[in-house]
Amino acid sequence: MIASNAATPIAAIHVSQANGFGRTQLSAADAGVPALGYVVEYGALCDAIGARLQASGAEVISGARALSPDLRVDAIELEFERGGTPGKIRVRCIAHAEGRAEDAREKRYGYDAVTGLATVEPSARATAFERFTAEGPLALLPMAGAYAIVWSARPERAAALAACAEEEFLAQLALAMGTRAGSFRSVRARAVQPLALRVRDSRLTPRQVFVGNAAQTLHPVAGQGLNLGLRDAWDLAAVWQDAADPGAPAVLRRFAAARRWDAGATIRVTDLLASAYTGSNPLAAAARGAAMTALDLLPPVRKFFARRMIFGDSAIP
Repeated sequence: MIASNAATPIAAIHVSQANGFGRTQLSAADAGVPALGYVVEYGALCDAIGARLQASGAEVISGARALSPDLRVDAIELEFERGGTPGKIRVRCIAHAEGRAEDAREKRYGYDAVTGLATVEPSARATAFERFTAEGPLALLPMAGAYAIVWSARPERAAALAACAEEEFLAQLALAMGTRAGSFRSVRARAVQPLALRVRDSRLTPRQVFVGNAAQTLHPVAGQGLNLGLRDAWDLAAVWQDAADPGAPAVLRRFAAARRWDAGATIRVTDLLASAYTGSNPLAAAARGAAMTALDLLPPVRKFFARRMIFGDSAIP
């Protein structure tokens, strides 16, 4: 079993398409950053955030289930249940930052994602792979010497890949990926996740604000969901920093305005990539190949694209 609380840096991302020309490679050096991203277990990320909250002196109530909030003029009274014991807190604002975007417009892509963790020889290092197939992207993300897999496929094929014998899965993975990432040896923790775009019409309700997946759930292509959520949280913290009342309508409207361009652009780009880089139409495949080749030949464009994916609309060439 592979387990690690350490974050694995991504120094480069190799992008290609199956059965077609065109490839490019984005690098941290080109983008002028220490790493293009990091891969870490979700539990370790939550533990790190919790430790920082504890160190800041914030009151942390973990393992609780929030009930319906009761809106007052200048605050919200929130009842919760924890281990069978009821409780109540009074807050100025609630930030919804978990779960998916409920009460949102939804677009199903017609594909599901097979996820898992594969060991490989030689061990994975610091290069991630994005391989576009007729059924959508196949991503391999280096994680503690192995690869985390996110593999798009039609729902019936995704279910079959998740349920088939390990040897068959590894053979199909090698067929789709080729030999660039090495020789796949084992896989564990296979699961299937439906792929959809969900976006709330508004990030705000009275004294409540929605960030991350609670505001928008994206297709995993280009790995922008968490990046966008972190930028949501950053801008919310900036708006709250000097606010006398964090739940005041003017304060929350300022946050929503600050996030409008970055969130809208990231959602549109992700949706475009999810749609344009799927299918076996020869003309579409040629267009994808030409786009990747152009990106590979133009370092300034590569740099801007990589930084835009990391920093959002604050990216600079």
